[in-house]
Amino acid sequence: MSINLLLVDDQPDVLDGLRLAFKRTDYNLLTASSGEQAVQILSTEPVDVVLTDLKMSGLDGIGVLRHALSLDLPPAVIIMTAFGSIESAVDALKEGAYHYLTKPVNIKELRVLVEKAAEHRSLVRENRNLREQIDKRFGIEGMIGETSEMLAIYDKVRLIAPTRANVLILGESGTGKEVLAKAVHQASPRARKPFVAVHCAALPEALLESELFGHERGAFTGAVSKRQGRFELASGGTIFLDEIGEVPLSMQVKLLRVLEAREIQRVGGSETVSVDVRILAATNRDLAEEVSEGRFREDLYYRLNVVSITLPPLRHRRGDIPLLVRTFLAEFARENGREVPSISREAMDILTSYHWPGNVRELRNVIENTSVFLRGNTVEPANLPINVAKKAPPAAPGEPVTDGISFPMGMALEEVETAYLRKTLEICDGNRTRAADMLKISRRTLQRRIKELGLEDE
Repeated sequence: MSINLLLVDDQPDVLDGLRLAFKRTDYNLLTASSGEQAVQILSTEPVDVVLTDLKMSGLDGIGVLRHALSLDLPPAVIIMTAFGSIESAVDALKEGAYHYLTKPVNIKELRVLVEKAAEHRSLVRENRNLREQIDKRFGIEGMIGETSEMLAIYDKVRLIAPTRANVLILGESGTGKEVLAKAVHQASPRARKPFVAVHCAALPEALLESELFGHERGAFTGAVSKRQGRFELASGGTIFLDEIGEVPLSMQVKLLRVLEAREIQRVGGSETVSVDVRILAATNRDLAEEVSEGRFREDLYYRLNVVSITLPPLRHRRGDIPLLVRTFLAEFARENGREVPSISREAMDILTSYHWPGNVRELRNVIENTSVFLRGNTVEPANLPINVAKKAPPAAPGEPVTDGISFPMGMALEEVETAYLRKTLEICDGNRTRAADMLKISRRTLQRRIKELGLEDE
């Protein structure tokens, strides 16, 4: 693939010298004698690397850099500057320049730097293409799944990501709530700003307040200097409050104020600080029940729950297990420098039949464990952890799983059906559409039997 190199300088002799330096290379050379001309070329031609002077009459090198970085797939930009303007070059690096060189330029050093910049740009392009291919097939930003449950979640993410709405992510532990939060952030206009995650359950109340809002010097023993909190660090971006259901009531009041006023007050401070952050929160608790029990503030619940997304447990999307298994096998093979192993049908049947109480997190750990101890290049049942192999029911993939429910002889048929329906609904977390799919009946039939068997109130 040919590399398009744009040379920019308002001094004709310097521009001619640069053109000569790259004359016998494989680069496709483009030249501009002003910043304005460079912007015009960048707007109409695909450019991989820009080599521009910093000080130019009219639009300078920083202006060229800013325009280049505003493009959908920005080129790598190298700034050339006089020795006395190194401070300005450092500022250019902060703005996003790939590198800088001081004049007079060493031609050999220049060629090496441009080559590295071209390699960097090529790698960025390859990563982007790969991510787009993965997104088209499997979902968005690290989320893996192609079942109807996951496709519905992807559609929801694409709808809510461009908005400013707070999002409450629900689901069991290990279902990937933080991965989903990152997907919302990456698909939003805030993608280039920070994504800051706070695991609320891991911090005691006193530390949680300082962690979220920061503190002033001398606010408490050990506070030797002012410190910004996570809300300030996430400015312009997204803050993810994991396990929000574990936050004490006294802290919930302060969080509510942040959501309403969009400002925080550091511990030990008196002034308020405005914060521009989008808030995503997650919990494996039933917050509606927590509200009714008085353990979670109702007003905070409604502020957080503008939009909610519920991640299904892995046992409710078993069709994604083969895809997840192969993805994890490839990931760990790549990390360990090994050939990607295959997996036998028998081993895959065990994995798809297992109940996965730890969800995707548990599956990933099992595949990592299997990859570490695997001898040969095929995963067989004997390679799987014994707890997974022993607990996997003998049911064929797709067969309804009853969690080992059994019925004594002599039990009335209607009682058997009642117990079976009740257990199926429990496995499906009360989702009747999913329960009907598992039982291979229509939702209308399920609704009718629930009513006839007196399960409606349950």
